[in-house]
Amino acid sequence: MNEKTHMVKSLLGLPPVIFGTSALGNLYEEVEYNVKLAIVKECFLHTDSNVVFDSAGKYGAGLSLEMLGRCLDDLQINPSDVLISNKLGWYQVPLTAEEPTFEKGIWKGIKHDAVQKISFDGILDCYYQGNELLGKYEAQLVSVHDPDEYLAQAKNIEEEVKLYEDILEAYRALLQLKASGKVKGVGVGSKDWKVVKRISNDVELDWVMIANSLTLHDHPSELIDFIAELRAKDVTVINSAVFNGGFLIGSDFYNYNFIDRNTSEGQSLYRWRSKFWEICDQFSILPAEACFAFGFAIPGVSSVALNTTKPGKVKRNTDLAKKVIPEAFWLEMKQEGLLTLDFAKF
Repeated sequence: MNEKTHMVKSLLGLPPVIFGTSALGNLYEEVEYNVKLAIVKECFLHTDSNVVFDSAGKYGAGLSLEMLGRCLDDLQINPSDVLISNKLGWYQVPLTAEEPTFEKGIWKGIKHDAVQKISFDGILDCYYQGNELLGKYEAQLVSVHDPDEYLAQAKNIEEEVKLYEDILEAYRALLQLKASGKVKGVGVGSKDWKVVKRISNDVELDWVMIANSLTLHDHPSELIDFIAELRAKDVTVINSAVFNGGFLIGSDFYNYNFIDRNTSEGQSLYRWRSKFWEICDQFSILPAEACFAFGFAIPGVSSVALNTTKPGKVKRNTDLAKKVIPEAFWLEMKQEGLLTLDFAKF
């Protein structure tokens, strides 16, 4: 698949808040089922339109998909009232060691492992397994998950070319699913936005998910320009991990990596956060409100994906889309050197 694939585009009409499901896969902590059920229930109570969930075979090695399907079934949700995005590329396999072989220390209390399968047949295996885990529900938005990490495995240029061809073959399979009417949209989810841009030049995408890359702390101008290009092509942009893995609102993990306060990098990050929190206090703004507002207001971004392990925070997350941040806050952030973008123009 060396030529750009042209497909008829469809407007996805996604809501402002998309619910991430990593908590259902036991990200950082093991969550009891009754809590997971309450989280999913709250999503329906506080969303005006159809509820959209973002999941992946990588989340808890398939546990997130399994729990989402179980929760939806227990809540007796009609499949037509929910839209599920499944980022594909990780396939559930038996756990043969004390802990999974991928993202060690991240997923807690899971009973399976996961292996990466990115190819024409491999991505289809992930798609069909994902639907099996979801039970009576099916993913309608599909993508190749973590293509950046897949390419990073290459030891030389020749290997990189072969791995990228695997990715294009995976997209050939996904586009066939769309052409046959089995899915509504094909996209990409990646932490490296430059890989997203590369893929978008070769594949006609319906949507992209930018993760960890477009946040109040980190917002390169080149990425802003790329999103403008996507907007011009009617490609839906979902912003994910706008809290940099939770760090900006209190976690000690930045983009899912533990931050050592004793290193120069760690000290720099904590100084930035302390000053950010001071400015938030000055304007009576919650850090989460500022992070969401920034990540959502970039022209071209249609939705923000949010996660929570607490049912009571679901409404808070949906309310973030309604919060108005005064222009003076952004000006103060820029004056203090915490914001490089001239955000007031947005």
